[in-house]
Amino acid sequence: MTVALPLQTIELSPGSHVLISGVTWEQYESLLAELGENRLIPRMNYCNGTLEIMSPLPAHERPNRIIADIVKALLDAQGRSWEDFGSTTFKKAKKAGLEPDTCFYIQNAEQVRGLLRMNMEQDPPPDLAIEADVTSKITLEAYAVLQVPEVWIYESSKLTINLLRNGEYQESATSLIFPDVPITEIIPRLVEQAFQQGTSTMLRQLRHQLGQAG
Repeated sequence: MTVALPLQTIELSPGSHVLISGVTWEQYESLLAELGENRLIPRMNYCNGTLEIMSPLPAHERPNRIIADIVKALLDAQGRSWEDFGSTTFKKAKKAGLEPDTCFYIQNAEQVRGLLRMNMEQDPPPDLAIEADVTSKITLEAYAVLQVPEVWIYESSKLTINLLRNGEYQESATSLIFPDVPITEIIPRLVEQAFQQGTSTMLRQLRHQLGQAG
């Protein structure tokens, strides 16, 4: 028998998160069904019996959306295909489930282009996930179960590249997706530029520079 968690009794202030241990997969799926897939908050991650419930700050969304726009500009300049799957829920039955801040299919963009729901038992994982202000290792543990090869974490104006190697994430100075681009240097600079000058202005300047470089 599935027992519902009393989610309505949990009050989260913006910017906070709660870890709940001893949660079954059935309880996690029941919560997903109760809350629906088109919500912005709360966000939930699940990994091997631990549920993380988060209430991001309103400012949380801006950096990851700006970074997503930068990624699109870089990929477009290189003539590469991409699909932005945003915060789609990804699940590997009985083990892990998460909702990225945003994520991209690049290598497998054509394969997933027409999909509305993802089945991690048969569909490939995203090639890149982007997270802002990750404060719990549950998130990276869930990404590892789902076998996402590259996760970027933007926190305190710093970008960290995490590559999946032998089932665990290791920090790297180089991106697998953009091996010839100094990602850890340019992303913080461009995010700050977006805050100072406006995102549209930053992106127009970036596309112009990328066009000249090409």
